[in-house]
Order: sequence, then structure tokens, then C-alpha cells
Amino acid sequence: MAQGRTDQGGTVIVGLNQIFEHEGREYHIQVEDLGEEQASFEVRVHSGGGIVWQKKMSYAETLAKGLPKAEQDEAVSSAMEKAMHTVEAAIARGKLP
Repeated sequence: MAQGRTDQGGTVIVGLNQIFEHEGREYHIQVEDLGEEQASFEVRVHSGGGIVWQKKMSYAETLAKGLPKAEQDEAVSSAMEKAMHTVEAAIARGKLP
């Protein structure tokens, strides 16, 4: 599920949220765009009331390509979705807590 909010500069910040269950444990996976100024997004996995794993991922290379805004946004969104699926797979394989 994609969500959006507005930062102080009026830019919409997109995020993804997913509940993922594995072996009786529930994980809340969040992916949040930190904005073009940081050119990165952060992936967080919550379980048992706390963050059990997090990673900041850069998309500076995507911005450096000079793509039209719509293509750039699509590339960043695609990278965020891929990160979410990768984290789900890692949890299922026992690679993440």
C-alpha cells in the first residue's frame, strides 16, 4: 500500500507499508522516501514493538541520470517496491530477524 504525506517544503513524500507474517511472527515493513535532498529512502522492519532492522538506500544514481520527473519518480518507486520484496524474501529465508 502506498501512502503520501507532505514535508515542510510542500513535497509529497511517498512510503510503502506492508504487514508480513512468517512463522507466527508479524513484521511491519516500512519504506519511506527521505526526499531528493538526501537522494535516499529508508527501509525499516518493526516487530514486537520495536525496530529490528533498518537500512538507508541511496538513489543518487537515478537522479544523476537526468530523467524526466515522471520517469525519475517511477524509477525511485520501483526501487522502493523492490526493496520491500527483497526484505520480505530475506525474512522468509531467515536472513533478517
